[in-house]
Amino acid sequence: MTSPAAPAPAGGADPAGPRPRRSVLYMPGANARALEKARTLPADALILDLEDSVAPDAKAEARERVAAAVAGGGYGHREVAVRVNAPGTPWYADDLRAAAAAGPDAVVVPKVESAATVREVEQALEAAGAPGHTAVWAMLETPLGLLDARAVAAASPRLAVLVMGTNDLVKELRAEHVPGRAPLLAALSLAVLAARAAGKTILDGVYNDVTDLPGFEEETRQARQLGFDGRTLIHPRQIEPCNRVFSPAPEEVERAGRIIAAFEDATSQGRGVVTVDGRMVENLHVEEARRVLALAAAVAGR
Repeated sequence: MTSPAAPAPAGGADPAGPRPRRSVLYMPGANARALEKARTLPADALILDLEDSVAPDAKAEARERVAAAVAGGGYGHREVAVRVNAPGTPWYADDLRAAAAAGPDAVVVPKVESAATVREVEQALEAAGAPGHTAVWAMLETPLGLLDARAVAAASPRLAVLVMGTNDLVKELRAEHVPGRAPLLAALSLAVLAARAAGKTILDGVYNDVTDLPGFEEETRQARQLGFDGRTLIHPRQIEPCNRVFSPAPEEVERAGRIIAAFEDATSQGRGVVTVDGRMVENLHVEEARRVLALAAAVAGR
């Protein structure tokens, strides 16, 4: 464990290799059965939610239930985060204090629009005694948040993950939910750029139609192609296709191994140029191949 002053290993770069966050499932904090069921689901991470899925008159009870679930543990390899209500709401301060005391892997903060908000959250967590391993995940779901995404991503070592709030963003843009997500592509790419510039993980937003698995899988492939590390989910049936899409396929793993072997062989013989499958291989391709193998190993370790 690290101290609050240097919490980056909590959720940022892991010296032991990448931490898979392919599938991150929201679980309603007011639903005791859902919180118990979450302990058995094959998601990489869980977000125990105190915000959108909880009615105002159930907020206090959900807060107590979620804090008890986090403190009780039993979630195995799954990363456990708590989504608090947004800054400025009547529940935010109490949510943050309860989460800090429970000590989850992360606190998810909605509607983050500035680096100052990230720093305020960090200070509040530390003042409430949050352990060093509790990271901050910032949700980007407003035009202002997206336009300041780079500053948000770089605001603190404690910030580990950016989370797209695509439903709220569509509303704020006065756009429409359409196949292919053309109205969101600029914002999605901007967020990925910000995450990569700061060395953070980034998660795509939710897919609303839980009965449309082909549509979900198509959009999830788009998310991977755009550079996302995983995505947030609203139903357990979305976990399997999400894990599959964001995992290196066997042929990717095999080719990555051949790229590394060919490059190392060429280097040992003093050759600076090597080709694999008719394509020239450079250092950048080797780095990407090593990332693929590291992710595959981390997934296999689950």
